Amino acid sequence: MKKMYRFRVVAMIFCLSLVAVTFLSSAKADEWNRKTVVTFSGPVEVPGVGAQTLPAGTYVFKIFDSASDRHIVQIFNEAEDHVFTTILAIPNFRLKATDKTVMTFGERAAGQPEAIRAWFYPGRQWGEEFVYPKLRAVELAKITNQPVLFTPIELETAPVEALKTAPVEAVKPTGEEVKIAEVVETPPEVAAAKPVEVAAAKPVELPQTASTLPLVGLIGLLSLGAGIGLLVAVKHAA
Repeated sequence: MKKMYRFRVVAMIFCLSLVAVTFLSSAKADEWNRKTVVTFSGPVEVPGVGAQTLPAGTYVFKIFDSASDRHIVQIFNEAEDHVFTTILAIPNFRLKATDKTVMTFGERAAGQPEAIRAWFYPGRQWGEEFVYPKLRAVELAKITNQPVLFTPIELETAPVEALKTAPVEAVKPTGEEVKIAEVVETPPEVAAAKPVEVAAAKPVELPQTASTLPLVGLIGLLSLGAGIGLLVAVKHAA
């Protein structure tokens, strides 16, 4: 009976350590790709490779790649087994972060689907300003009376890799092309030094206030203890 009890205790410790490892990996993944589940109450226009109007429903937003001064965002169905579109985005800055997801849309005529403009992840001052094909950007700029980001490449048919190097500019309601600084907000301290050139600067990550090292250490100790316990249990059983 004692041997069986020891074995159950060791097995429980081992399972707990596996759960902790899984939780840590999941938390890290969500922080990196900023997975966000969003439910739209009405149709929403989205740009990118696979541009379309999404019907009302639940969707998952994720960062696919953020290794440069532009980010690539993918929109999945709720089950995450289908990608609706892959979008080119430029980092945009807001003065105050919120604890909830924020999405902004361009104004549209009554009865027309809203066109998504930007996505801000909870707790972050940096968000994603979406880039439209040039012709559509000109139309949206006229409708919203605001500059809109665009790229001259054909987004609908472009390979995902092409998004990483695609040129990005902005267009006014008049059709005049302008610097992206007129659309994308820069951090105050950076803007004071370089008002235009750093408009597409790489996002500045805020320092983390908490470390995962204690949790990693605990997981290591639990795993070590579980291993030793298993060895002892095997010797006693023998």
